[in-house]
Amino acid sequence: MAGQELKIKSSPDGEFTAYLASPASGRGPGVVVIQEIFGVNKIMRDIAEDYASRGYFALCPDLFWRLEPGVQLTDRTDAEWKRAFDLMGRFDQDAGVKDIQNTIGYLRHSVTGCTGKVGAVGYCLGGLLAFLTATRTDADASVGFYGVNIQDKLSEAPAIRKPLMLHIAEKDEYVPPPAQKQIKDGLKGNPLVAIHSYPEMNHAFARKGGAHYDKACADLANGRTATFFRQHLS
Repeated sequence: MAGQELKIKSSPDGEFTAYLASPASGRGPGVVVIQEIFGVNKIMRDIAEDYASRGYFALCPDLFWRLEPGVQLTDRTDAEWKRAFDLMGRFDQDAGVKDIQNTIGYLRHSVTGCTGKVGAVGYCLGGLLAFLTATRTDADASVGFYGVNIQDKLSEAPAIRKPLMLHIAEKDEYVPPPAQKQIKDGLKGNPLVAIHSYPEMNHAFARKGGAHYDKACADLANGRTATFFRQHLS
């Protein structure tokens, strides 16, 4: 099924758009797809459609809406990278997590057919936000792919109440080995947290068409995520 764009209220700031992909069955759990620094682009919409094909209502909110609504960048040009990093630098993470909570609530209460179980999956900037989703929202399960700067938020780890899975690229140019060690050390012993490392992988190894895309490791990480969501969202 083709996705649709809808609007979600974010009191008192206004409203933002989100891309909804729905399962053919018309019933299933929900997943919030949390964007990279490139906005709700074709890659994010394709991920949402993939989740819908596997029985989920997948909703991808436009988290840059306060800065510039409707951002859709690619990773193909230096100018787009520069703009993406500028947006990330100005992005209010706290407001973004509140938008994610509103998106979770929308799935639970406003999407006919959603079972009420809602998870979240995020990439890059969204990987950090997936961690914060686990610490600050009522999502039922969260997954972060190569999240950037999670090590700076580890003081929030005691607030994790629902399962969290993190995928770490060991050669991530934005998450050096000391930061990876901080994350692993800071979360070890927490039975709700599962961390998977991918040797030789660089940032965004699961982004189809990206410079560092690796099908084998992407399939492995996506498979682990699929199993994780089946366990916790069914």
